[in-house]
Amino acid sequence: MTKPFPDTSFLCAIYREQINSPRADRIRKTIPGALPVSPLVLFEFRQSVRLHVRLHRKDRNLGFGQKQGAAMLRDLQSDLSEGVLEVLPVDWAGVFSLAEMLSAKHTEAGGHRFADILHVATALQLGAAEFLTFDADQRTLAEAEGMAVRGEDV
Repeated sequence: MTKPFPDTSFLCAIYREQINSPRADRIRKTIPGALPVSPLVLFEFRQSVRLHVRLHRKDRNLGFGQKQGAAMLRDLQSDLSEGVLEVLPVDWAGVFSLAEMLSAKHTEAGGHRFADILHVATALQLGAAEFLTFDADQRTLAEAEGMAVRGEDV
């Protein structure tokens, strides 16, 4: 794979207006064809949307409402159906092997979280040209492994 690989923070910036959305939109326009994604990124995105809807239901100052969450999930599904996003087949045994190596190499010093390691390991296993993220921890990990990274918090 030669295309960039996005993490969940990048997808969130595409499907919900936030501070990083203009940057995500600019980056997305530079990528020809479908944006590759993994089943893990899709699951984490959907789970995050559902959790934010629940948080908002419990406290209106948190998360976002059911209508916005439903629209985000609908837009994601539409992009999957229309080929705007392409779900790549992933060798999960290979990903977990890489994740174990990344954990052993970086976690004690960098304090990386489970999902962050899995996303970077997936990108590495797929041979992504670069990693798209607005998450500082994933940026640090991907860069430590020699990946080019686009995103960054604004």
